[in-house]
Amino acid sequence: MATGRTHRPATRSRGIPEATVARLPLYLRALTALSERSVPTVSSEELAAAAGVNSAKLRKDFSYLGSYGTRGVGYDVEYLVYQISRELGLTQDWPVVIVGIGNLGAALANYGGFASRGFRVAALIDADPAMAGTPVAGMPVQHTDDLEKIISDNGVSIGVISTPAGAAQQVCERLVAAGVTSILNFAPTVLSVPEGVDVRKVDLSIELQILAFHEQRKAGEEAPDDGVVPPAAAKQQRKGPDGDVPAVMPA
Repeated sequence: MATGRTHRPATRSRGIPEATVARLPLYLRALTALSERSVPTVSSEELAAAAGVNSAKLRKDFSYLGSYGTRGVGYDVEYLVYQISRELGLTQDWPVVIVGIGNLGAALANYGGFASRGFRVAALIDADPAMAGTPVAGMPVQHTDDLEKIISDNGVSIGVISTPAGAAQQVCERLVAAGVTSILNFAPTVLSVPEGVDVRKVDLSIELQILAFHEQRKAGEEAPDDGVVPPAAAKQQRKGPDGDVPAVMPA
């Protein structure tokens, strides 16, 4: 079975836009659900709705894969599952290491979706000596002293960082130096990596802050306009010859 070290996905060389690549997992998830229900074909409109995109964008995305469906029939579900899986590199084995086995790292280690999508957790690594040998998700945690050997022995090219922010950059540099070329970063910090190394960042707090923004906007739209000036806004006003004017006037 091939490993992540011996093959790189062909998406870039084939000129598939990054925006399309980002949507392929959405299509695959929707198609997998259809496959599990033994649905043989699906229209572009149905699949687009399931993936949360518009049908014109979906057809454009699939044209990059050379898949155009059949008029009046739609797309063959099983073939599309295979085609997208192959394009994403999921038809082979990708060994992954998770560094930082705190609450989040342990939750990731226990996530069952990795194996079903072509990713094999090869090792769990932590800097705490007390964690060494502790079983998590059926695997013993290994110490960071052995990080480079673990990566070399398992042919790892994908690393997951779930350490505290202060340790993430150093861990990243060690992973890259050991041969890791793709990193999924859960630490709340921006990583600096050399050219040729791909980083995807997952920050749950940022996503919650964005949701809070939208909630605040919705609450503002629903609140009645009673003419009351919020205290913070009132402090920004001063008296002028013609009454209240903003403290800072537009140019």
